[in-house]
Amino acid sequence: MKRDFYETLGVEKDANDAHLKSAFRKLAMKYHPDRNPGDAEAEAKFKEINEAYEVLKEPQKRAAYDRFGHAAFENGMGGGRAGSSDFGASMADIFDDIFGDFMGRGRGPRGGRERGADLRYNLDITLEEAFTGKTVEIEVPTSITCTTCSGSGAKPGTSATTCRTCGGHGKVRATQGFFTIERTCPACQGRGETISDPCPTCAGSGRTTQERTLSVNIPAGIEDGTRIRLAGEGEAGVRGGPPGDLYIFLSLRPHDIFQRDGADLYCRVPISITTAALGGSLDVPTIGGTSAKVKVPEGSQTGRQFRLKGQGMPILRANQTGDLYITVVVETPQNLTRRQRELLEEFEQESSSENHPESTGFFARVKDFFGG
Repeated sequence: MKRDFYETLGVEKDANDAHLKSAFRKLAMKYHPDRNPGDAEAEAKFKEINEAYEVLKEPQKRAAYDRFGHAAFENGMGGGRAGSSDFGASMADIFDDIFGDFMGRGRGPRGGRERGADLRYNLDITLEEAFTGKTVEIEVPTSITCTTCSGSGAKPGTSATTCRTCGGHGKVRATQGFFTIERTCPACQGRGETISDPCPTCAGSGRTTQERTLSVNIPAGIEDGTRIRLAGEGEAGVRGGPPGDLYIFLSLRPHDIFQRDGADLYCRVPISITTAALGGSLDVPTIGGTSAKVKVPEGSQTGRQFRLKGQGMPILRANQTGDLYITVVVETPQNLTRRQRELLEEFEQESSSENHPESTGFFARVKDFFGG
């Protein structure tokens, strides 16, 4: 007695088309004769699941099966026995679903109209431009739709004709033993159409190369590595197909004064040994082109940091701004005159451990480390 088709595929009776196909693909891969050479039971199972899928994938056949069961396809009823003439076609569909992407043979568009390629453009901007934002114009060499043939690829007054080799399908089938395998039509390269009289301007491609000028809006606060997409600004499609997109990748040039970390900016400011010891004030630059005063307390050491709130970079899509951090670096004087050297020597003679607490503490710990 023949098994129920739903039971054969392991699905419920209300399973949709996607579930049916998924179940069939898994079982077909499992019981395929190539994976089970010489296994008669696997071959019989493979034929059984194919017969079940042939019926259930077709709405009319499935409705008849749901009403009459297996009797719907016996004695000529319901259009003949399932799994005969349509076997090769169904297996070609499944084979294309399973291996199409792997072999690079996706179900492409018919009529030769293919989407244009996406383009990449690298754009360098300064930190100041990222701070204020701006609109820049770029020159992009790209393929555009041929104006002579309006993208059809055919000479004006003529048109493309259906490929005689594949009948407009873009693929041809070849039977090899148990399988019917599809491949791209060699006559039309999968487009389904051929052009006997190509356009003299574009040589039948439907596209010409031209340099275009585009305006790109750089928003304030944009970060390094940001990608901007301009939809439809890529290469024109083949023979009237939709255009691709243009992707602009932004890079920020290194700055002479500031280093950026997200929305915050950092600046290293050298100060003299006297300013560090006696204290003072500094005029430091900001990315906005102004200056700000920083008060340096006496006894400041290298690495001391001062925060200027709101003097960093603007944050995209937020009414907020980062901060500017000033790090002081005490500069040791060089090229001393004789008098400067004498003054420093006098200072050294007059200094005590209270004037150098860090070095005094460090060497005390070193002394303890070596056992006193």
